[in-house]
Amino acid sequence: MIYDARTHNSRKELARNLALILLCLAVLIIAGAAPARAVRLKDIASFSGMRNNELVGYGLVVGLSGTGDGTSNEFTIRSMTNMLEKMGVSVNPANLKPKNTAAVMVTAKMPTSARPGSPIDVTVSSVGDAKSLLGGVLLITPLRGLDGRVYAVAQGSMTLGGYSAEGQAATSQKNITTVGHIPNGATVEREVAFQFNKQEGLTINLGGTPDFGTVMQVVNRINASVGGNMAKAMDGATIQLTIPPRFQNNLVPLMASLENLDISPDSRAKVVVDEKTGTVVLGGNVRLTRVAVAHGNLQIVVAESPNVSQPGAFSGGTTQVTPNSDVKIKEQNNRLLLMEGATLQELVDGLNSVGATPRDLISVLRSLKTAGSLHADLEVL
Repeated sequence: MIYDARTHNSRKELARNLALILLCLAVLIIAGAAPARAVRLKDIASFSGMRNNELVGYGLVVGLSGTGDGTSNEFTIRSMTNMLEKMGVSVNPANLKPKNTAAVMVTAKMPTSARPGSPIDVTVSSVGDAKSLLGGVLLITPLRGLDGRVYAVAQGSMTLGGYSAEGQAATSQKNITTVGHIPNGATVEREVAFQFNKQEGLTINLGGTPDFGTVMQVVNRINASVGGNMAKAMDGATIQLTIPPRFQNNLVPLMASLENLDISPDSRAKVVVDEKTGTVVLGGNVRLTRVAVAHGNLQIVVAESPNVSQPGAFSGGTTQVTPNSDVKIKEQNNRLLLMEGATLQELVDGLNSVGATPRDLISVLRSLKTAGSLHADLEVL
């Protein structure tokens, strides 16, 4: 048997090339596993049982430097009287001057996972005519839910993020000084009667505009993740998920896997126009069919310069004023431009080449929509 070194080397090189090709294919498959423009499911959806409960309460802020409610606010004086009487202090309401006190509403969001003793943030807002809550301290305030029960108690010093100062002839203010925040300013006293792990099914709601393509993509991704047909689309934004047996009474691992699923959300093409600020936002799916556009500005300027005619000396005449109007019309003459943009980039380039400003762009987009060439929902704010 004759050994051929060249044949052996060529076989080794062929095997090496095949291994390299297989490695490249594996990398491409892994890279293509995640959808393009993918976002996490938890960024576009909400899950049943994971919500906040709104709490509200009425309280008093004290320690202000003469910037509290005036004597015209009867409810502030009455609140101060009731508070002092509960503390065993008898006062005459007519003698109270609440310049250093302000009546406020206290709001907070308590998640269903909050337990007694957990801290939550609160927001304090003035309800009277207080000029500033700077330096104030919120007195103990019970926070109630919609059922009227007390779920948390708030108290503490506030942070405003602004200031205000005024004199007899000038005033300086930065940001809003009648709304403050107390980080971890409330303590939960009663938990919500809800057990997350006891749910027999989960409802997933996709935020934004309902889209059947997106909801079916989510359903397929969930079923592929948990195995079996556990997820079912109820409409264009709602998915009902049956809890798999292995996750019964233990939903945390299931939620951890579902929240990080990669989804490529889709939506209808939309153009949003804000005429108050001249802002125009075009979605990525906007399409434009063949259309010719000519855009020009028409400017009319009317200038009034009255002429005064004086009579001669000893003529007995009177002074006369004669109007003199100067009207100038200037029209911008732009060429007719053929726009056949199949993509958003071509649409933007075409409108820019016409020389349309943001204000003019609003009129151009409206005209394109009326002509049936702009294939997108035009929403005017």
